[in-house]
Amino acid sequence: MYSDDDRALMGRALALARKGMYTTTPNPRVGCVIEKDGQVVGEGWHRQTGEPHAELLALAQAGDKAKGATVYVTLEPCSHQGRTPPCTDILTEAQVARVITAMEDPNPLVNGQGLERLRAAGIDVRCGLMEQEAAELNVGFVSRMTRGRPWMRMKLAASLDGITALPDGRSKWITSEEARADGHLWRARTCAILTGIGTVKADNPRMTVRGVRTTRQPAKVLIDSRLEANPAAELFRHGKVIVIHALQEADADRSARLRDAGCELVSLPNASGKVDLAAALRELGRREFNEIHVEAGPKLNASLVSAGCVDELLLYLAPALLGDGGRLFDLPAVAALEKRFRLSWLDMERVGEDLRLRARVLDVPPPAA
Repeated sequence: MYSDDDRALMGRALALARKGMYTTTPNPRVGCVIEKDGQVVGEGWHRQTGEPHAELLALAQAGDKAKGATVYVTLEPCSHQGRTPPCTDILTEAQVARVITAMEDPNPLVNGQGLERLRAAGIDVRCGLMEQEAAELNVGFVSRMTRGRPWMRMKLAASLDGITALPDGRSKWITSEEARADGHLWRARTCAILTGIGTVKADNPRMTVRGVRTTRQPAKVLIDSRLEANPAAELFRHGKVIVIHALQEADADRSARLRDAGCELVSLPNASGKVDLAAALRELGRREFNEIHVEAGPKLNASLVSAGCVDELLLYLAPALLGDGGRLFDLPAVAALEKRFRLSWLDMERVGEDLRLRARVLDVPPPAA
């Protein structure tokens, strides 16, 4: 169905889409290439919300050459009026002959309607070329549109025997400078960085992107059930923080101090008097966050995994053995192998002297009766 040239041109469109890795949120990352008579006559990629979509930029570059051309776009062209006009109408007006998309847009406002409008206009439309690559590029956007929640990626760093800190709590630095810089790249692509009160008390982190070029800082989210955070903590000195707590009636003075530090307080308690983590994730989806990057301690890590909130693990392993100390997850031992948390490897790569492993969470065992 697709030729080698089709695959090469869609590959180019995906490469263009990746240029928006750090800027497009909450919109998807999209690239577009227009080809006619064996030549690329236009290309573009979506940069950020409110700016022209990839198709519009490519059409502007192609000009009159767009007539009778083939359009390769990584996501179904939109068919609704949003911050920008419908791309389907502009493609139709340009009289393109063929549109090849990598995947349908999971946004309920589009979701196949864009392709149908193009077909109704007499354009040859095909969908599904390099679909997996396109979906992976926008894994957070797809998650938010189909599940109503962001994609949650948990970053971890440990020695080869799974130790994250010495018995006295010291952990700087288990992994190499190169691994830490790579971790900041993963921070930069996300919509929000999430941590817990335990990490804030122990490490006093800033939770900002540093050492890599970026045009924006992700939002910050703190899970703090009892509003124990010190308003003078570094976390609050570098941008607004959403503090999710579990108090029905929070202490007025404590709440006021955190609000004065630039925090927004959100109460989402569960029946046990702790934060309802699943509800917190839905709330972040409502705020149009596509990807959440977690850097927390073993207790919150375990709670998030057990609640089914974690989709992906980003693990940096240092070539060292530390013996007894802090571990990645504060999880109880499983009684049987069928009760284990199952993962699937995504990729493995050497970063500096460390290994970076990515794994997808396949399923979470049901809680013990």
